[in-house]
Amino acid sequence: MATNRPPIYLYTDGAASGNPGPGGYGVVLRCGEAAKELSGGYRRTTNNRMELLAVIRGLEAIRWQGAEVHVFSDSTYVVKTVTEGWKRKKNQDLWAQFDALAGRFQLQFHWIKGHAGHPENERCDRLAVAAYSLPGLPPDEEYERIETTL
Repeated sequence: MATNRPPIYLYTDGAASGNPGPGGYGVVLRCGEAAKELSGGYRRTTNNRMELLAVIRGLEAIRWQGAEVHVFSDSTYVVKTVTEGWKRKKNQDLWAQFDALAGRFQLQFHWIKGHAGHPENERCDRLAVAAYSLPGLPPDEEYERIETTL
């Protein structure tokens, strides 16, 4: 899937106030001079779900089939699950969404240290926290369904 287009840089972060608790994700996409930000929040979820959802929402926003995408995340859970094949015991609904998107791109995952001054990671964190701080958050339906059956 070679492409003559420039690489896309996808920066992501997820956050939850309490774990579980209100949670949000933040995304910064960069390609050349273009940039786009995305965020969203849920009334009750987990940090790991939001970390993974940030990657999913970022990939959903990319329209170029076969694009070279560099994903930067401070989530060991996300990065090592993808790069080292960690077992996917939880969040099966989100991993299925990720799998459906991943084949469309040339993905490279990069772990970055969180809260260490990386401008895009810091921006993603601010977006995620702002998103879960909004009133009237929708449910993370799959998480709440699973949580009530435990």
